[in-house]
Amino acid sequence: MLTIYGVYRSRASRNYWMAGELGIPFKSVPVKQAYRLADPLADDAPVNTKSAEFLAVNPMGLIPAIDDDGLVLTESLANNLYLARKYGGPLAPIDVREEGLIGNWTMWAATEVEPHAVRIILTYDAGTENTDEGKAKVSAAVTALGKAFAYLESHLDGRDHIVGDRFTVADLNLAEVFRYAMSQTELFDGHPKVKAWLARCQSRPAFKAMMEVRSKEAE
Repeated sequence: MLTIYGVYRSRASRNYWMAGELGIPFKSVPVKQAYRLADPLADDAPVNTKSAEFLAVNPMGLIPAIDDDGLVLTESLANNLYLARKYGGPLAPIDVREEGLIGNWTMWAATEVEPHAVRIILTYDAGTENTDEGKAKVSAAVTALGKAFAYLESHLDGRDHIVGDRFTVADLNLAEVFRYAMSQTELFDGHPKVKAWLARCQSRPAFKAMMEVRSKEAE
């Protein structure tokens, strides 16, 4: 059975959504980020990214990680590429060309979008978005994201999905990265095709189910 390590309020959300799309059973181990705990090494601390039992799974101390019948993978987007390849179906590439495109778009999102989008979400998580420093960080991130948003806007001209004519793991991976920038409504309003694409992705039942669990998880 597939085991997913990580709370839903983390990048593990990507793997939980993917498992839901695939309709595969999984075990959830709610490993929490150590920085969210006052004393992550206390005897009564919940399992977290500094816990010895989790470090035995991922010595880097980062979530998510997955264990699929003994195969351990520790990069959220790569985890999804693997799950698509193993379990197949419409989310998986149909040939080597699609596999190349899906991998390319996933790496693009990881390198060109996520670093800037994460700066936005972390600023809001810290509650500093209305301070001068916070505003400057968000503004710089939005400026940096402009090129990527424009590129995806152009790519979506005349198509509803990232690769092929259906929802694939490429859409899921990119949607989870772009979600981090959703607080910046003007950025999305300025790129209506990106906005509509993300709304389609997030209208899927498996996404809604994942977010419902996430919303009930303790802060």
